[in-house]
Amino acid sequence: MTAVSPGPAGPRFGFGLLGPRRGRHELSPEECDALALPVGDDGVVIGSDDQGLPAVLGLGRPVPFDVLLIGSAWTAQVIALRAVATGARVAVETGRRALWSALAGAANSEQQCVTLYDVGRVPPQGPSLHSPVVVLRDCGVRPPRGRLGAAPWQSVVTLLPFPGPTTERLMGRADLVGIQRVSPEEARVLGRAMRLAAQDVEALSTLPEGVTLWCTRTSRTYVATRPTEPEAELLGPARRVD
Repeated sequence: MTAVSPGPAGPRFGFGLLGPRRGRHELSPEECDALALPVGDDGVVIGSDDQGLPAVLGLGRPVPFDVLLIGSAWTAQVIALRAVATGARVAVETGRRALWSALAGAANSEQQCVTLYDVGRVPPQGPSLHSPVVVLRDCGVRPPRGRLGAAPWQSVVTLLPFPGPTTERLMGRADLVGIQRVSPEEARVLGRAMRLAAQDVEALSTLPEGVTLWCTRTSRTYVATRPTEPEAELLGPARRVD
């Protein structure tokens, strides 16, 4: 895990649950140098932080978890594919079914992992420890209230293409907020709502493609999402505007 850990005694605001506890393994200092795989928290690897380390988003949780992403459907689709890879079922509530059809077809080649629903038509999903659910809401800049809320083992990710009239309300109830490139005026509004430092507010209007500022009102980290080869073939390169 990477940049978002307030400390061993503090809460972890969104990037993963603490990993399983196991007995210690003893290695010599020389053997430690040979370890190449990062050891972090459980969750979905959504990119790398500003130090180049994996950033892990813990979507499968025993407690409700609400995420707001102000950004591109491309980033939301990468998160959906990687959530499926961790064993989650993804329910996509969308008014842009054509945009999600190719992804659903690719993800469902062996079993039903991604299901598309019209806005307001998502039925109960029956989440559990062994079958966690991610509800991904792609309902425009002014999404209606969802039929399904966050619940144990059921996270909700709400996608907004741009800030709108309900954005501050959604930010107020979200456990974690992701912000991609916005206009300078929008950056100032969002910065006030999330209590961002001046340098972060300034950076929001110049973020490169695929880069997201993930934040709460007390913590923040920049994450660059780069597609794997299969993701690039399916979704194309990272982009802010769909």
